[in-house]
Amino acid sequence: MTLMEQEAREAPHAVQRFLDENRKAIRETALYLRRHEPPLVMTNARGSSDNAAGYFKYIEEILIGIPCASVGASVVSVYGARLKVRKGLCLTVSQSGKSPDIVSMQTEARRAGAICVAMVNVLDSDVARGADIVLPLCAGPERSVAATKTVITSMIGAAALVAAWQDNSQMLAAIDRSAEALENASRMIWDRFQEELADLPSLYILGRGPSLPVASEIALKLKETCMLHAEAYSLAEVMHGPLELLGKGFDVVALVPNDPAKLGSELAIAKMEKAGANVIKIGSGGLPTVTMTPSLLEPVAMLQSAYINIESLARLRRRDPDRPRHLNKVTETV
Repeated sequence: MTLMEQEAREAPHAVQRFLDENRKAIRETALYLRRHEPPLVMTNARGSSDNAAGYFKYIEEILIGIPCASVGASVVSVYGARLKVRKGLCLTVSQSGKSPDIVSMQTEARRAGAICVAMVNVLDSDVARGADIVLPLCAGPERSVAATKTVITSMIGAAALVAAWQDNSQMLAAIDRSAEALENASRMIWDRFQEELADLPSLYILGRGPSLPVASEIALKLKETCMLHAEAYSLAEVMHGPLELLGKGFDVVALVPNDPAKLGSELAIAKMEKAGANVIKIGSGGLPTVTMTPSLLEPVAMLQSAYINIESLARLRRRDPDRPRHLNKVTETV
């Protein structure tokens, strides 16, 4: 068993540890946010952690309604910007908690008067020490270069924070059961996904709303573990310029959870198929996935299944997912 598969299969247990460890802190943070409604929300992350932060952005904007932006860390670390985020919320998501640009962004946000919440896996880190509130990911050591269990835990952690902030009892109950749902998602074998991507040079990975950052994460993992050129787009945005690339033999993977975007997504898929594209759907009668209520949580279950199948695909393509040629576990950008 590769480290990637081992750690991906550990994700449900990491999620349960996170929920058990952070229940009180999430409740108290949510109470603070309800009492001191921030005028803006910003996220601070890189790579896979930024995809988890992107998932937070969508569900926060959908359920809470406060605009949320992923602020480029270089505006502080390289360009020396002084942020104007007084009374805002800064959410940092990081596995290592040590990348200098992420640390700089959090430090500047806190100096500027934002409340800084950090979801971080390494507690002995500058990010953890510099935050107002720390929500430890409790994922344990992650040795595979391809992050999996920390990303899944970060997404469920983000959902738990938003659900508590909204005081959404239905969503909180579903999150309490999420470890079981993710365990079931780990058992989904997507033969068509593995067989049809085994020899591809490139493809699109598409989603919309909360499934878009999951599409971005799947595309990233296909690049780094399978050396497969995968580009992520919104199912709405692909109808513009990117549609021109579609034709016979062009492959598309589309994430279609059972959410309010489903009808529009199906119409977009029909148009792509008419253009000649070979579309592999995840959900909505395509590749099997775990149904979750509310449907905002379904993309995380899709990602859990995707990690298992991407690891298998990497080996089909004669790649070692634990040892990409040019990548290291921790990338420290300035």
